[in-house]
Parts: sequence; C-alpha cells; structure tokens
Amino acid sequence: MHTPEQPAATRPTSRDVARAAGVSQATVSLVLGGKWRGRVSERTAESVRAAAQALAYRPNLAARNLRLGRTRTALLVVPALTNEFFAHVYTGAAAEAARHGFGVVLYPSPDGVGPAKDPFASAPASLDGVIASSMATDALKAFQGTDLPLVMLDSDPADRTAAAHVNLDVADGMRRVTGHLLGLGHRRFLHLASAVPSWTFDVRAAALAEALHGTEPHAGLRTARAPLDVADAAQAATAALTAPGPRPTAVICDDDILAAGVLKATRRLGLRVPEDLSVTGFDDMALATALEPELTTVRLPAEEFGGRGMAALDAVLAGERPEPVELPVELVVRGSSGPAPAV
Repeated sequence: MHTPEQPAATRPTSRDVARAAGVSQATVSLVLGGKWRGRVSERTAESVRAAAQALAYRPNLAARNLRLGRTRTALLVVPALTNEFFAHVYTGAAAEAARHGFGVVLYPSPDGVGPAKDPFASAPASLDGVIASSMATDALKAFQGTDLPLVMLDSDPADRTAAAHVNLDVADGMRRVTGHLLGLGHRRFLHLASAVPSWTFDVRAAALAEALHGTEPHAGLRTARAPLDVADAAQAATAALTAPGPRPTAVICDDDILAAGVLKATRRLGLRVPEDLSVTGFDDMALATALEPELTTVRLPAEEFGGRGMAALDAVLAGERPEPVELPVELVVRGSSGPAPAV
C-alpha cells in the first residue's frame, strides 16, 4: 500500500529518533550512516534502527551523500543469474545493504564467465565499492586502476588486492562428502569437476584428493570436467562411466547442476542410483530435492554469504580492515547416496 509523503512540518527528525531511542543525535547519525561499528554497541544500533522504523523516519540521503562524497551504492559482480546460488547471494547482500542505507547493483558477467565491459561510464564516480565472486574475476578488469574497495567472495585469502575476503568452507564440505561415501564402502570414485577456472573449484579438488588418499590410500579417483550445464555434464559423465576399466561406484560433483547431468546419464546407461552408483552434489539448490532420487549434497549458506560480503564492504568504507571470514557448510544426506555395490 502506498504511504503518502509526510508534510515537511510533520516529518520526524533525527532529534525525534534520538529521543525515542534514548541516545544522542550524533549516535543516530553514526548508526543510520553505517559508521557505528566500534563506536556504539550492537544493542544500541538496533534500538536506533527500531526507533527510526517506528517513526517512519527517512534521512535526507541526497544531502548526506553529497556531504560525505558517497553514492551509497555497491556493485555485486557474479558469474550469471541463471545459477540459483548467486540469486541467493544477491538477496543476502541487498538485505544487509538496506540496513545501512545502501543500494546494490547486480552485474552478471556476460556468458557466465569472462571479461565484462564497465557497466558505468565512470565506475569510481558511480560506486562506493565492489563485491565480487571469484568465478567472475575477469569481469573486474573494468575496475583495475581505480581506488574502489573490493571484497572478494570465495577467493584466495592470500590475495592482497582485495580489501576483505568472505569464504565458504568448501574444503570441509568436500571432506564431509568423501567421509560419507567412504563410510558407505565406496573405493572407486569419479570427480565430475567444474570446467570453470576458479579458486573455489581448485580448493574442492585438492580437499577431495587429500581426504580420499589420506584416509584410504588404495582408493581410485578419476576426474572428468564439464561446464556448469546439465547436458554437458550428462555427456561428460556418460563418457567417464563407460571408459575402460572398473566403473566408479560413486560420483562426487562440484555442483548440483553437474549432479543432475550425472543422474540423466545413469538413466541412459541403465544404472540405478544409489544401488549401482551413488551421486553427490554441492550447493543444495532447489534442484536437489526436485531430482529423483533426491540429491545428497553440501548446503552452502548463500544468503548469509552475500550478507557478510556486504557487511565487510561497509566495514572497509568505515576505515576498518576486516579479518577474513570463513562460513561453515553442512552435508545433507538424501537418497542419491547408498552402500557401495558388491563386487
């Protein structure tokens, strides 16, 4: 429902918010300006935000931004909107941004990966900072040579070109998947890896190899690669599962989309899941429960991931140097994984 604009004489002021929250006007300015961290407590900040919401207080953003030399706009660079995971990342980033009076512009790299043209005539003049996925790093070439602060998502924390890093513990996710399948008796594995060059997929591959051979040195591991596309994944899986030699009894996929391709390949080959072949994914998209059987996968906290990225950028803009963040992940066991078939 549309709320009519309040007459200037009756609009609540920052003084009204301060009085309602029991704080000074300076504290209201800090909180609503996103500069309260390290200066006031989280409890006080919540009180100020609650008072502002109750009074329907709206600061004069145009005047404040002009005074601060800020646009209150962040750019979120992701590989593609066709991937559900990044839609959730955006949702989390936008929700956190709204708490601090920021807007988030979403910019998907063309074709999912690869270089992107500068989406603004002058990026530094249009943005306060950039949050980017490691899967779209080539798209950041448009911002090289600028002084825009950069927060990287799912990237090498040793990379000092970024002002902050927010990661998912994907290595632990791979260890959990591997341990689950080893516990079910599997010893012959196929890793259907993403063909997208990215730090996050390199970490997954390394963690899988280390967890597998560190626990079961005689286990076999093959690797096949495919683009993040169901048809391509099905084709790669078909070739790998019909290659000479003993057939793998478990396929570990870098992504739920790849796992969907594997399930499609198994039907074509007349294989039963999980009786003949166990299949696991990564991400826990809605797709995971739409498949039959439902997919064993690693759940990633996508919205929290985006929110923490935006919070890190806000901290950088406040003059802080945030410590690297690594969010925990969760193994979700469903019907696509089961005991290894008897040989």
